[in-house]
Amino acid sequence: MEGAKELLKPLIHLLLPLCFHWIAEEMTVSVLVDVTTSALCPGDTTCSPAIYINGLQQTVVGIFKMVMLPVLGQLSDEYGRRPLLILTVSTTIFPFTLLIVGKSKEFVYAYYGLRTISYIISQGSIFCIAVAYVADVVDNSKRAAVFSWITGLFSVSHVLGNLLARFLPQNYIFEVSVALLLFCSIYMFLFLEETVKPGPKRENSLSFLHGVLEVIQARYTSMRYAATIVVTSQTLKSISIVSFFYELGMSGISAVLLYYLKAAFGFDKNQFSEILTVVGMGSIVSQLAGLPLLNPLLGEKGILCTAILAAIAYALLYGLAWAPWVPYLSAAFGVIFVLVKPATYAVISKGSNSTNQGKAQGFIAGVQSIASLLSPLAMSPLTSWFLSSDAPFDCKGFSIICASSCMVISLYFALTLNLEAPSDNTLEENEESIEAPLLS
Repeated sequence: MEGAKELLKPLIHLLLPLCFHWIAEEMTVSVLVDVTTSALCPGDTTCSPAIYINGLQQTVVGIFKMVMLPVLGQLSDEYGRRPLLILTVSTTIFPFTLLIVGKSKEFVYAYYGLRTISYIISQGSIFCIAVAYVADVVDNSKRAAVFSWITGLFSVSHVLGNLLARFLPQNYIFEVSVALLLFCSIYMFLFLEETVKPGPKRENSLSFLHGVLEVIQARYTSMRYAATIVVTSQTLKSISIVSFFYELGMSGISAVLLYYLKAAFGFDKNQFSEILTVVGMGSIVSQLAGLPLLNPLLGEKGILCTAILAAIAYALLYGLAWAPWVPYLSAAFGVIFVLVKPATYAVISKGSNSTNQGKAQGFIAGVQSIASLLSPLAMSPLTSWFLSSDAPFDCKGFSIICASSCMVISLYFALTLNLEAPSDNTLEENEESIEAPLLS
């Protein structure tokens, strides 16, 4: 316990505001299903427009995240973690403020527009930059445990957020959420310390057009460099494939799950909060205590494979759910599959040099965003079809069963994963001359 305190002490001003940020976001999840359905399909439990607009949002976010995540990862390497973290955590304030003003169809559409922009900037990048921040201050041998504690804190925040959603009146949820988000941004601005020395800035003596062309060239060069880092490392290449197929299945399930439960079993805000709380409470134990204890015994690969196997069981139970209590049983597997993320972060961190942490994490997060772009293209129409009266056979969760096959592929590649230490600085030295700051 004393060792844990020493490791987490330099991270307190990172973790405390992130905890409030996650609470603020999670407490709105279960309510948004009811708000969206009520605005777009008044009086109905099945709402195809809500499923489609959710899928459209995820597709658009996936398209732009492919560029934004590597960009933000590189910017955090060059200009510091602090300004990028403050930017990313602040974007959620505006869409939720809109729902305080009104919850009509027009406001819901406007919310989705602003929330899409917010997701493009913040979804995935907050974790990506936070993990790079941890890599700056924590020794390589201790990072797996710290990553697990961070994702455990993420689960604690989710439980607190869901409890607030369960017991707070719906009219106050967005107000409380915005207040917490404001606190988070202000706290980071006042107390978060920088861990990266900003890169050198070049003289701005070129013409505007020439400068724009140089920025584009620098972006291409940097993306190529980040891709080279991943492709030349067998570990990073393999974990990117694992992450792609896992995210392809899991993001597709996440996009439609609550709408599926509402249509199939009539679940509302309270049931959603209860299910999400079941997952969160178990996740706290597994991430804060389970992974640090299991890591010396199983290693990152063993934990990763076990967690993906649990995710497959989770998906199949949801897809085949035959009674309202089955989703609660399925949610229990969240205790194990939440370990996919910290295990993945640890594998990426071990497979990359200290100077390339942000680039490697950002590039593989970009690979995951490609998966989150593709999954709703199939999941949204398939889910809507099998929830309708025109379904070819009676299996409302058929799309979720299909998504589980992607995680089976992910498990296969995880089993073949070979962990190796990062190569020496030869690649970095050869490529250093073509690396240029993104902004100048």
